Amino acid sequence: MSTVLTSLAWPYANGPRHIGHVAAFVPGDVFARYMRMAGHDVVMVSGTDEHGTPILVAADAEGITARELADRNNRIIVEDLVAMGLSYDLFTRTTTRNHYAVVQQMFETVRDNGYMIEQVTSGAISPSTGRTLPDRYIEGTCPICGAGGARGDQCDNCGNQLDPTDLIDPVSRINGETPDFIETTHWFLDLPALAAELGRWLDGREATGQWRPNVIRFSQNILKDIRPRAMTRDIDWGIPVPGWEDQPTKRLYVWFDAVIGYLSATIEWARRQGDPELWRKWWNDPEALSYYFMGKDNIVFHAQIWPAEMLAQNGKGDKGGEPGALGELSLPTAVVSSEFLTMEGKKFSSSKGVVIYVRDVIERYQPDALRYFISAAGPESQDADFTWSEFVARTNNELVAGWGNLVNRTAAMIAKSVGEIPAAGELEEIDRALLSEIENGFETVGAHLAAHRQRAAIAEIMKLVGEANRYVSETEPFKMKAEEQRPRLLTVLHVLAQAVTDLNTMLAPFLPFSANEVEKALGGTREIAPLPRIEEVEDLDGGPGYPIITGDYADTLPWAHRPVGVGQSVQKPSPIFAKLDPTIIQDELDRLGITADAD
Repeated sequence: MSTVLTSLAWPYANGPRHIGHVAAFVPGDVFARYMRMAGHDVVMVSGTDEHGTPILVAADAEGITARELADRNNRIIVEDLVAMGLSYDLFTRTTTRNHYAVVQQMFETVRDNGYMIEQVTSGAISPSTGRTLPDRYIEGTCPICGAGGARGDQCDNCGNQLDPTDLIDPVSRINGETPDFIETTHWFLDLPALAAELGRWLDGREATGQWRPNVIRFSQNILKDIRPRAMTRDIDWGIPVPGWEDQPTKRLYVWFDAVIGYLSATIEWARRQGDPELWRKWWNDPEALSYYFMGKDNIVFHAQIWPAEMLAQNGKGDKGGEPGALGELSLPTAVVSSEFLTMEGKKFSSSKGVVIYVRDVIERYQPDALRYFISAAGPESQDADFTWSEFVARTNNELVAGWGNLVNRTAAMIAKSVGEIPAAGELEEIDRALLSEIENGFETVGAHLAAHRQRAAIAEIMKLVGEANRYVSETEPFKMKAEEQRPRLLTVLHVLAQAVTDLNTMLAPFLPFSANEVEKALGGTREIAPLPRIEEVEDLDGGPGYPIITGDYADTLPWAHRPVGVGQSVQKPSPIFAKLDPTIIQDELDRLGITADAD
């Protein structure tokens, strides 16, 4: 059994999240659920990222404080992620006093080890508000490759790290202004002093074969132009900078602050468990495994900035040093980055109305339908497009007509013919072949899930669903009405119940809501895929209270074949999945103001 940290990217709290965001969250949840079922000691953490200029901009637009905006959006995001069934051990936020303390402690260690250097630099200021503009909120033409739309921190086209002053014709993404640049002093993370160790670490990660090739190549490429990176900002909304308490408009940059959230959230989780040192099992043990799930636009922060911060904290760069009170932190086992999810061929943009919010989808459709789409057709290793026509087709043709049909007719035939799951008589070759193929699926599907090949995993399961449906067609239990056929009927129904039970176990990480319903349909009484819940908690260190996501996952079903419960009462079932009327395609396109393509 391994100790496994599953870290999901922190959703930014400047507004509700859309389905492009959860396209990176669902794979993390599927992985965490599988690893729990495989017997590993898993902690899954995240929270809302609540500091930085965009929060202030959005709050100003509404005439409320940054904290009020963060509080409101934190609650919306918490409710949406629970409704999606994401099994966090702790989903918290970056405005807790626990988080402030951990971030400041880590900053002090990194600084004292010599990896924070003071530099005078040009800071981008909004002429209309006087506020600092984040690097990521300045766009222009890349001076290296000439691509438009390069950001002030990096160019996605060529992968090079940039500064806002490097951009040609820079403008603010917030309001289109040309920023002013002023001289200001900041703390910079001395990445060049950490580059050699970062390179050795990345080469070692490549050798494991656990990283997706696009992620490792991108991460190694950005080392070629590594430079010190500012870790403080001129802003009054964020975590105060240790040593600069006399400068209230200086704060730690949100990307120093936010990535440390994985650590601070685990510490908070341990404290809430009543064992304040428990977090060290996941962070100080060199044998512990840690996986980070996010979209590809966050690779630089998870494969360079965060590992560099940990190396600096550990005293592992060119300047040496000693770990602080946090001890020697374990670097990521793998950075599991998804590509981008577009929508009807367009890039998601809340400001342009090209957006489908999570809440809107789960209010109108089953959350497992969205989870299935993301798992089967999401942007795992290349960009993917969400279209309403494909969403309807996959729901109706695969979930309803494939898996749902198998479950429904199995339960219906058992309810009508027996009323309970029957014992098997003598098995024939066709019975043994199906049961053996499905049981072997645990190894095949599990290997895919462990290697972050979730599309291959769910495709393999759905292939086995097809085999089970073919078995029904070939054995024709619905025609076995004569008394002399009854022993054979009972055996076939037993085989089908066993097939559905094992397939449901494999699908549980992907479809937790329906997994519990399928278990009930075959007379089971336990929750085989534990679901998360919201708890209202007090800040551990005296700050304002807030909602968290947590859950009880210790009783998770093992990832293995389990004999079906002979004698379990089976009633006439209700459909597990709702078939979608094709007219919803045009309804949804109308909401978006999109004209459907003529076929």
